[in-house]
Amino acid sequence: MSEVNNESGSSKIPQKSLQSLFLKEKLSPKSSVKKLIAVVSGKGGVGKSLVTSMLASGLSARNYNTAILDADMTGPSIPKSFGLKNQIFANEDQLMLPARTKSGISVMSINLLLKNETDPVLWKGPIISQSIKQFWSEAYWEDIDFMFVDMPPGTGDVPLTVFQSLPIDGIVVVSSPQELVSMIVSKAVNMAIKMDVPIIGLVENMSYFVCDNCEKKHYIYGESHIDEIAKEHGLKVLAKLPMDPSIAKAVDKGEADDLRLPYLDGALDEIEKML
Repeated sequence: MSEVNNESGSSKIPQKSLQSLFLKEKLSPKSSVKKLIAVVSGKGGVGKSLVTSMLASGLSARNYNTAILDADMTGPSIPKSFGLKNQIFANEDQLMLPARTKSGISVMSINLLLKNETDPVLWKGPIISQSIKQFWSEAYWEDIDFMFVDMPPGTGDVPLTVFQSLPIDGIVVVSSPQELVSMIVSKAVNMAIKMDVPIIGLVENMSYFVCDNCEKKHYIYGESHIDEIAKEHGLKVLAKLPMDPSIAKAVDKGEADDLRLPYLDGALDEIEKML
């Protein structure tokens, strides 16, 4: 464990202890969330929101109460994935009521607070960070077993805010097969390690394509490097998702609730053990 000196230089404080000094945002007394899991990626375009949607849908199908806190404030896609358009309102206790998908997944997203879903969110970092805290502490999260936080890509303000301010129980790191991604994934993993956040494992999206005619796996983006990355950091590979047109079709139609594919079963099993 690394150490840092105090001002006098007479003693050393374990750096891990410094993480405990961050003040965690508290839920409303009427809310309940048993496990909070962040879904992160080192870069954009790897399918992080897709994986978030599928994990929430998968656990909902296993009869758990699930929720999604959409922390990607400037590029929210969760409402579209589930066909949500209804706006969020407050109850008599002045707590925001999350929207519900048709299978009962609770969702908080900035797009459900905008007059038009195509309106841009032109906010600076501090306002975005404060809004994420409010989504957690000023919403009515009713008896949630698993909540997933859909994070923006990278290691900037929002991931830092979430790791410091919310009581994260673990993260799932999403990647794609390109060789460059190994470096970017390592950045996300190392950030979690520095912030003392447990890593549940890695999910590789767009890992391969199965041809309808020959039924062989074709590695469109090159051979996978996910096993090497996992071994380097002592992590588990939770899933390798293929390029499946049926997934894109369901999400585009707002039917993420209906995704019942086996690709993430191993990840769901691993997360289920956390309860």
